[in-house]
Amino acid sequence: MFKEVVTDVFFDLDHTLWDFEKNSAITFNKILLDNKVDIKLEDFLKVYIPINLEYWKLFREEKITKEELRFFRLKKVFDTLEYKVQDQLVHKLSDDYIDHLSSFNHLFTNAIEILDYLKPNYQLHIITNGFQAVQERKLKNSNIREYFSNVVDSEMAGVKKPNPEIFKLALCKANTTPRKSIMIGDSIEADILGAKAVGFHTLHFNAHNEERHDYCDMIHDLNEIKKYL
Repeated sequence: MFKEVVTDVFFDLDHTLWDFEKNSAITFNKILLDNKVDIKLEDFLKVYIPINLEYWKLFREEKITKEELRFFRLKKVFDTLEYKVQDQLVHKLSDDYIDHLSSFNHLFTNAIEILDYLKPNYQLHIITNGFQAVQERKLKNSNIREYFSNVVDSEMAGVKKPNPEIFKLALCKANTTPRKSIMIGDSIEADILGAKAVGFHTLHFNAHNEERHDYCDMIHDLNEIKKYL
């Protein structure tokens, strides 16, 4: 579909190539045990996952800081579960989580296969709202950093997706244009609508089992990209 015009493929990282939920679960299993937090992992994650998405939305909208995101997403989980915990431990768990998260590097099924498929014919790039040092470790530790010509993150850009400025910076670094570019990501708000507003082609990787929509085509497996590129 896009083969005739696209030269540059921009990926989101978390929830698109890097299996955030799986790696996050393994990380929490470790740090909760290490810190003797007596909550079943299943019960913790059931509450944490939607709260984390809620706080990332606030962070994208510049309503909270990075430090507030890291602290309050955990504090709210413990409050919701009515598990008493000191703020000092919340801070420690927050630090432990960031320290260990990039140690676990499960990718989505067919991630390497699709990168190998695309690399000979396209320039590949990352646009991520994640924190620079953490995202670089994820890319390197999962052995996919070398696939990407440019990695643009929100700390580098000074704004977060869906702000058009982060997409414009990525285009500038890639020395390309929106018409020649496609954005592939899991977030309708941040990745799809943000990129479309700048003029990108878009493809929605449906990592969250969302309902069908009219914004762009949707895929459920990364190998489906082969139908478009």
